[in-house]
Amino acid sequence: MKTLDEADYVVVGSGSAGSALAYRLSESGRYDVVVVEAGGTDAGPFIQMPGALSFPMNMARYDWGYRAEPEETLAGRRLATPRGRVIGGSSSINGMVYVRGHAKDFDHWAESGAAGWGYGDVLPYFKRMECFEGGGTEPRADGLPAGDPAWRGVSGPLNVQRGAMENPLYGAFIEAGRQAGYPLTDDYNGEKPEGFGPMQQTIWRGRRWSAANAYLRPAMARGNCRLVHGNVARIAFEGTRAVGVEIGRRGRRTGIVRARREVVLAAGAINSPTILMHSGIGDPAELSRVGIRTRVARPGVGRNLQDHLEVYIQQSCTQPITLNGYLHLFAKGRVGLEWMLMHTGYGATNHFEAAGFIRSAAGIEYPDIQYHFLPGAIRYDGQAAAPGHGFQAHVGPMRSKSRGRIRLKSDDPGAAPSIRFNYMTHPDDFPEFRQAIRLTRELFAQAAFDDYRGPEIQPGASVQSDAELDAFIAEHAESAYHPCGTCRLGAADDPDAVVDPACRVIGTENLRLADSSIFPRIPYGNLNGPSIMVGEKAADHILGDGMLTPEPDKRPWIDPHWRERQR
Repeated sequence: MKTLDEADYVVVGSGSAGSALAYRLSESGRYDVVVVEAGGTDAGPFIQMPGALSFPMNMARYDWGYRAEPEETLAGRRLATPRGRVIGGSSSINGMVYVRGHAKDFDHWAESGAAGWGYGDVLPYFKRMECFEGGGTEPRADGLPAGDPAWRGVSGPLNVQRGAMENPLYGAFIEAGRQAGYPLTDDYNGEKPEGFGPMQQTIWRGRRWSAANAYLRPAMARGNCRLVHGNVARIAFEGTRAVGVEIGRRGRRTGIVRARREVVLAAGAINSPTILMHSGIGDPAELSRVGIRTRVARPGVGRNLQDHLEVYIQQSCTQPITLNGYLHLFAKGRVGLEWMLMHTGYGATNHFEAAGFIRSAAGIEYPDIQYHFLPGAIRYDGQAAAPGHGFQAHVGPMRSKSRGRIRLKSDDPGAAPSIRFNYMTHPDDFPEFRQAIRLTRELFAQAAFDDYRGPEIQPGASVQSDAELDAFIAEHAESAYHPCGTCRLGAADDPDAVVDPACRVIGTENLRLADSSIFPRIPYGNLNGPSIMVGEKAADHILGDGMLTPEPDKRPWIDPHWRERQR
């Protein structure tokens, strides 16, 4: 095949992990890096304006357009599974919420066979990648403390800020959490990861701070990192040694991008296992079903698929102070114009500025329910949920035991795979979701909302019994767009693992994989942060110059009475 380009390292995908890999692999200047990306430019307000976040994930220009298979437990619905097909990958179309994940999540990874991925091991990488609150150089008007360098990074490429919380409903939500008996936290990514407080955002000076802005553009400015556009059909091998990637355009093979040292797959939880299977790496029975010869038998490829589901609990608001007043065309135009001119105003935030992380019951050691609070009552299509004004909390359990699978439909690399999440199929799923809804209603009933609370919009006051709540969940639960786990990290002798603790694809040479597909179990919260961390840490494994010094003594706060009480 025609050689299109050649480099020391070929990185597949310019998303959260891929951009971080490109930045670190090219940092010393010793190596040449090519990043292969199927999508196009991320320029323009639909991506760069935080307030426009609902647009890019619904635009074919920026999204792979995947839909999951019908889910019997969700009234037969096929849920959208947007994945970024653009520079910056899904970090360019996501909600810009920044959550690291709980320390116990990473300790679970290590305990399940991912040696060297415990919290003490990954904390230095989170700190290296972050520039929290501008590194403390810009004091906050609300008096919140700047990032504590003992827990947070203050000079990394990824700018992270807390929401300004100017709308009084944000404060009401946090105060309602306190009134309900929950702790408060001003930094859930620091020493106190449980409770209510400001949400953190990957936004900087009014712009979306995607992995492309944080990592890829600075890497490409060095001169030893460049971008090649094209769809990766499969990994090119000589025996079991990866030598590059085959690029296809419009169903045709057009050439190969060769790797002198290693190929690093960072195409995400859907596309990474798909590329592996088209390369002959996977379950032999599955590969033979679509006519692909097995090169390396790894039955775990495509399995262990996980996600977060959520519902919107919506309440009407008695005061005209919500985002519902900005949904008409003239208001949107005014917001957009202010952002274009000054990068300020309602266009400069994702509007997720207050958060909550709570435990659903006594005996649960760390939070298993997450809240995103929004001072508006808005449907999934961006329209008002009801006449007038309202507010809502996005809520759902974070550690469902249900598992799904990615499968090929044919041997055509251009064909979309079959995506089946098997949502709500574990016996614990519906009871956990019902509990999340009831705890949310309790929050909205607190005195902090007395000046704002009108009738419940969704589910509606008449929906009370277990059966009624189950029907509501089945008809209204939606993905939080956090797929992961399909190429699980584990011990090299684990037959279900796909990558070893150094991110090498087991059974191959010169092939690594680093993105959210390697998560053994989904962490609490949103996945952009831990995906970037994987890219950061994988780069050090690849370079072989030593890992950052672990911090095993750093242990965040856990309620000492978690065995006896829920809050």
